[in-house]
Amino acid sequence: MGAGHGHGHGHGHTAGAAHRGRLALVLALMLCVAVVQVAGAAFSGSLALLADAGHTVTDSFGVALALVAVWIAARPARGRSTFGHQRAEILAAAANALVLFALCGFIVVEAVDRLRSPAEVSGPGMVAVAAVGLVANIVGALVLRSGARESLNVKGAYLEVVSDALASVGVIIGGLVVWLTGWTQADTVVSLVIAAIIVPRAWSLLREAVHILLESAPRGMDLDEVRRHLLDHPAVVDVHDLHIWTITSGVPVMSAHVVVPPERLLDSGRTLDELHACLAGHFDVEHSTLQLEPPGHTDHEGARHV
Repeated sequence: MGAGHGHGHGHGHTAGAAHRGRLALVLALMLCVAVVQVAGAAFSGSLALLADAGHTVTDSFGVALALVAVWIAARPARGRSTFGHQRAEILAAAANALVLFALCGFIVVEAVDRLRSPAEVSGPGMVAVAAVGLVANIVGALVLRSGARESLNVKGAYLEVVSDALASVGVIIGGLVVWLTGWTQADTVVSLVIAAIIVPRAWSLLREAVHILLESAPRGMDLDEVRRHLLDHPAVVDVHDLHIWTITSGVPVMSAHVVVPPERLLDSGRTLDELHACLAGHFDVEHSTLQLEPPGHTDHEGARHV
């Protein structure tokens, strides 16, 4: 004998959906910058500027992917997709990270080639075009900053814009060195610095996305603490099969089997309300399902987890 009970918002809602307009604005801005950077790289012969242009194009793809993911994630649950397509946001974040890694590989290969065979580079051209990119990326970062705290998908786009802004700063510095000293290898050094800046941010994003895809407990959520909290209720005899995972950014989910005395099953509604009220004040869980069962019921269950 058991009873289920859930609290939470509709599954169609995602944190990223609220920032769809901002993502679209940043995408349009970055596409314009990418065109300017590609033209500037061709004019100046700068590898660093070309790397920054490639990074901007990658960012544009990432933001476009984020927009598509938000649209997919907002579709209602139906058929076998019982939670809708909210995981699309997490898949997009992981894809963004992988694209960033690929970009770093390209930059390193080209930089090594330039170290062997230095090329002519226009310092003033580097500075002018990189300055335009820097301003655009600062604007984009400010637009996405608030959303990055609420959605992993938006955070992925935000990190790309921030890293591109840092890359633009590097290109400006490199351009000034080339302009003032004539040392063209500064352009190659900046390219390698850009790659070094991108890698840790891409790794952090990928690690967080994989953490969610593996359905690990949300960071900062202690399962033992949740179990102890449930056991503190006077009617709870035992708690097992406790699982807490994340569907998408801002949507943690919990399920558990709660053993209570037989007489408590006759008033299961009150027991569930008490347990959920207890949990709501201490833990941030978007949706939870509790199965009430009498002592000994575990012996009739198939797979059982601690």
